[in-house]
Amino acid sequence: MTDLAYMRMALGLAERGLGQVSPNPSVGCVLVSPEGMIVGRGWTQPGGRPHAETEALARAGERARGATAYVTLEPCSHHGQTPPCAEALIAAGIARVVVALEDPDPRVSGRGIALLRDANVQVETGLCSTEAAFLNAGFLSRIRQGRPLVTLKIATTLDGRIATHTGDSKWITGPSARRQGHLLRAQSDAILIGSNTALADDPELTCRLPGLEGRSPVRIIADGRLRLPLTSRLVATAHDIPTWVFTREGTDPMRVDAFRDLGVEVIELPAVSETMLDAAALLAELGRRGLTRVLVEGGGAISAALLASDLVDRLVWFRAAAILGGDALPGIAGLGLERIADMPRFRRIGLVSVGEDVMESYDRAGDRAGAGLDA
Repeated sequence: MTDLAYMRMALGLAERGLGQVSPNPSVGCVLVSPEGMIVGRGWTQPGGRPHAETEALARAGERARGATAYVTLEPCSHHGQTPPCAEALIAAGIARVVVALEDPDPRVSGRGIALLRDANVQVETGLCSTEAAFLNAGFLSRIRQGRPLVTLKIATTLDGRIATHTGDSKWITGPSARRQGHLLRAQSDAILIGSNTALADDPELTCRLPGLEGRSPVRIIADGRLRLPLTSRLVATAHDIPTWVFTREGTDPMRVDAFRDLGVEVIELPAVSETMLDAAALLAELGRRGLTRVLVEGGGAISAALLASDLVDRLVWFRAAAILGGDALPGIAGLGLERIADMPRFRRIGLVSVGEDVMESYDRAGDRAGAGLDA
């Protein structure tokens, strides 16, 4: 096998940790002996530790001596809750390290590579760097921008509608598309919705894929007026699944206390109007709390607000082969645009069939201006 094949294997291992390792990156590591045998494999464990290199070295034992390590992100060099992975690789006798991507975290940022080279370990960088950056885009966003990666997930008809004019919305897409949606939840640190969606659907926002029920992410509701009913399913299960409600500063303290007594964490934020929260401030707070990947499943209002604020990094759009018509509810509310030149633009990066539906994936392109979050 080639260096490329081993690194792709490491990237596949790293993907296993998505949604489980924040605030850390999800890293994969493959150890290969001089004879070409894989002697150890590892990936970042839930909670962010042990790290991938530590896991792989533990599996390899003495067979790690003289091996090549393929790592999707630069081995750490700082002492935190675990010893530096660069030092662990040196101590194990690793002869060569192939690194996909240098770590932008100021605590590492080239120091891990320098530590390895100072110990006469051969280091090569850049193999599959684009793939590694895409996989850990959430971690990179938190380090560089102070906020998590934002993925907007929408399920609509061909004409972009999410419900009839009466609000009936179950189900526009089929079972295969819904399973893909639950997989997105399992790979995210949090799900974000607005209060309109919470009121209309009374959702649970859990991952219900068999075997992955324990990977339900933090549930976040943007609710500027604190309208979420205390009897909702989100509140009723808050002691079991972390549930955060963002609301305006100065909200009725007695109502805030009622939510907190039921296990909901209430976070007050500045508002840009009586009903709209500061979207950038909300995401910055999520970044401070260590979240790296947020999946937005809200309705048209929150989708429009985030798009207008230039805060959507990726789109995952499920389309059903059906039409609801102009009197149905749009997947994205009005953006108030006057010029074509101002519309948000994205680049399609994926297109697959899921049952009778289609799943399209996009990432951001171009620069856009900002707005508030209608909650």
